[in-house]
Amino acid sequence: MMIWGLRAYAAILIATGLPLAAGGGYLVALQGSPYYLIAGVGLILSGGLLWARRCEGALLYLAILFGTIAWGIWEAGADGWRLIPRLVGPVLLGLFLLIPGFRRLLHGRAFPRPLAIGLAAVAAVAIGAGLHTLRPVALDPIYQNGMTSIATRQAGQGADDNGDWAVWGQNAGGARFSPLSQITPDNVAGLKVAWTYRTGRDPKGQYPRLSVTPLKIDRTLYLCTGWNDIVALDAETGKERWRAKSGAMTDPYGSCRGVAYYRVPDATGSCATRIITNTVDARIIAVDARDGRRCQGFGKNGEVSLLPGMGHVPKSYYLVDSAPVIVRGRIILGGRVLDNQYWGEPSGVIRAYDAVTGVFSWAFDVGRPDRQSEPPAGETYTRSTPNSWAPMSADETLGLVYAPMGNPTPDYYGGQRRPFDETYSSATVAIDAATGKPRWVFQSTHHDIWDYDVSSQPTLADVPMADGRVRRLLVQGTKRGELFVLDRETGKPVHAVVERPAPQAGAVAGERLSRTQPFSVGMPSLAGPDLAESDMWGVSPLDQLWCRIAFKQARYDGKLTPPGLTPSLINPGTAGGSNWGSVTIDTDRHILLANATQMPMWVQLLTRAEADRRGIEVYDADGKKTFAGAGPQMGTPVAVDVRPFFSPLQVPCASPPYGTMSAIDLVSGKLIWTRPLGSAENSGPLGTRSHLPFTIGTASFGGSMATRSGITFIAASQDDHLRAFDTRTGKLLWDARLPAGGHSTPMSYRSPQSGRQFIAIAAAGFKTLNSTVGDYIIAYALPDEKGTGVSKERH
Repeated sequence: MMIWGLRAYAAILIATGLPLAAGGGYLVALQGSPYYLIAGVGLILSGGLLWARRCEGALLYLAILFGTIAWGIWEAGADGWRLIPRLVGPVLLGLFLLIPGFRRLLHGRAFPRPLAIGLAAVAAVAIGAGLHTLRPVALDPIYQNGMTSIATRQAGQGADDNGDWAVWGQNAGGARFSPLSQITPDNVAGLKVAWTYRTGRDPKGQYPRLSVTPLKIDRTLYLCTGWNDIVALDAETGKERWRAKSGAMTDPYGSCRGVAYYRVPDATGSCATRIITNTVDARIIAVDARDGRRCQGFGKNGEVSLLPGMGHVPKSYYLVDSAPVIVRGRIILGGRVLDNQYWGEPSGVIRAYDAVTGVFSWAFDVGRPDRQSEPPAGETYTRSTPNSWAPMSADETLGLVYAPMGNPTPDYYGGQRRPFDETYSSATVAIDAATGKPRWVFQSTHHDIWDYDVSSQPTLADVPMADGRVRRLLVQGTKRGELFVLDRETGKPVHAVVERPAPQAGAVAGERLSRTQPFSVGMPSLAGPDLAESDMWGVSPLDQLWCRIAFKQARYDGKLTPPGLTPSLINPGTAGGSNWGSVTIDTDRHILLANATQMPMWVQLLTRAEADRRGIEVYDADGKKTFAGAGPQMGTPVAVDVRPFFSPLQVPCASPPYGTMSAIDLVSGKLIWTRPLGSAENSGPLGTRSHLPFTIGTASFGGSMATRSGITFIAASQDDHLRAFDTRTGKLLWDARLPAGGHSTPMSYRSPQSGRQFIAIAAAGFKTLNSTVGDYIIAYALPDEKGTGVSKERH
């Protein structure tokens, strides 16, 4: 039996060596690493010799193993996650050779003693480490401005406010900063679940996406479900006070991230205070904040349709899922347009409506920027224009609303775009809240053909700069990972922005590329360094080899490599950098806090004939489905196939971390700290969960929230956790496992009943990230004076 065991082992080595040698030879032909070819041939020879019971086979395997150790450390250094696919498999296979019974079956040279093997392993480690120090390493742009400590900067001296959270981003500028300080770095570890509320399943019996951040006014929390029912909860207990039905159904491309609160000036009685929501079926609804009844003086039966002037709008092609912003008595909102279906999709118009009556006020249509009225009969707002689907912000004093703009659909071909598309695409626009006229525009990606919509809320703060001047800043996070800091009165950069040459090769005929692209060199970039072959990852040498081949086959000339008819890579991918969770600003300490995703995407444009052959058709919500991962882009010469850059085992081809949390000094533009965000618990091959509690850094959807006491709270990651970090140092202070993924933004409030500070978050998961699905609103608080942390669940 021992002999057959030895030969089975030899067969495993040969079976492993054959694909390594074949794939390694192809990788060498692509001018990639020769390691896999050498290792594959060596494994085949080693297996053959062991089959013949020759000790030379074992010695050859040991040589391969020690060479692998040196090579792995040379490429990856001491990074444990990068070493796993390089070393774990070969080391485990090598343990077989330590079994005495098998060694006695071998003929020829004497097998080395354990001490000699150990010394050889140490030598391999030393050689690899020495070579690693000589290896040129691409500078991570997050460190481009250097680092600083901010531990001595004190919090503001202002007293806690009334404990409300009356706007989606805490204030109109979206800082997500709570002035409450009852929960501190010293006591945050004592947080317990105070109550849990469950929103329920949608009318179809499914758990919809729930990414809401509740509002809190007086004694009540207000939130929306994934199908736009408005719910009022008791702030102390989580008990439902009322629920206002919207009549909407859930939409696979939409959600509800929040509602708006408005107090009518000098009004009393019905709807003097009201909750306003926009819906996934393109309506605005206003209800009385006291009882949830429709505001009859608002539109018709308390609702206003957003479809007038839009022309033909197929189901799911236009919706509004970010919370509306209310400025100077006007509800201002944009809309989300379905990506990559056809040229001529619904307009990206931004509109304003009277917050009391619902009467139309103005429109900002980039195709007709001088016409603020509704279109005359027989016309529509300009179709296929850049849209603003992410959260907006506002400055009441300046009378400006700041809109983050996407690009005109379709995303990945821009040959037919018009001059006004090129002006407003993937930009931040300041709009006069009274007239709807644009004041200034700052473009963060020129001629965007990478789906780099500006998907983060423009975040506002007043910051004393190094020259002593207090500047009115706007910080714009981007999917590219660039952080642009602008003067919000003028749109001019405060921290330096430069134009750099952009890759030009590979675009399809008819495309026109920008020669340069803007880079925010005055701030750290959250994009991560450019990819290299040695960055490729996997769970074993085999799928890592597959990823290396795929990387060498794809076009990649660094950031902003143009898509074309041959595969190319987009890095960061279309999920970010920063996404709709946006950045947070500790307005006392002038610290910017940002979670970012670094997950490359694989993209290829397809000829119309190839798209037809694959059956890629325009999405029909009631019938045909779009081919998985592909968009038809009808009306242009090309369709698009875009997907995460994963191995056949559905493991990312790029090395971790895939998500980070960082703190940056807004005054100097220097990094304070950065760390991976999220563990590997919900990650694994083929969609499985490893349950490994080790920090890896995962993709994140959702945002953070900071408090006056110096704590930053964030969930967002793939692993269903809510965490609290020390804002100044990045130290983890508290970690709680949520019952579902917390892909939302937490908020904080004080309950008038008990005086306690609460931390509340929606936890509902996101199937795309493999996080747990649910329907929870959860509130945490410190134990009450009796020393008990009461946990209540409400439905």
